[in-house]
Amino acid sequence: EVRLVESGGGSVQAGESLRLSCVASGITVDEDGLGWFRQAPGKEREGISCISGADGATSYADSVKERFTISSPNARNTVYLQMNDLKPEDTAVYTCIECTIQAGKIFYNHDVTGQGTRVTVSS
Repeated sequence: EVRLVESGGGSVQAGESLRLSCVASGITVDEDGLGWFRQAPGKEREGISCISGADGATSYADSVKERFTISSPNARNTVYLQMNDLKPEDTAVYTCIECTIQAGKIFYNHDVTGQGTRVTVSS
C-alpha cells in the first residue's frame, strides 16, 4: 500500500520560510518521482514541483520558481519542499503527490497523494 504523509505546514508572515516534508511508504523516490501540488480556497489545484526518481532532475511552476526548492537528500522515501520568501498568495493546502518529469513537463498522478498540510501566509 502506498502512503504519503506530509508535515511542516503552519502560519507565517510574508517573507518568512517554511519547510514541508513528505514521507512515503510503499514507493521510493529513486524509483518514483515525488512532488507537490497546492490548492488555495476557491481556486483550482496547482502543480508546483517535482523531483524525478530517475535522475534527480527537478522542475517548478513559474509561480514558485526561485523561491521554492524541492529535494530528497540521502533519504529514499522523503521529499522536502523548502519555501522561502512566502507571499499571501502562497496560502493553500500543500499535498505530496507521485509525479514524473518528461521533456521538461511535470506529470502528476492524482491517484497517489497524501492528505495535505495547510500553509497560511499573512501580509
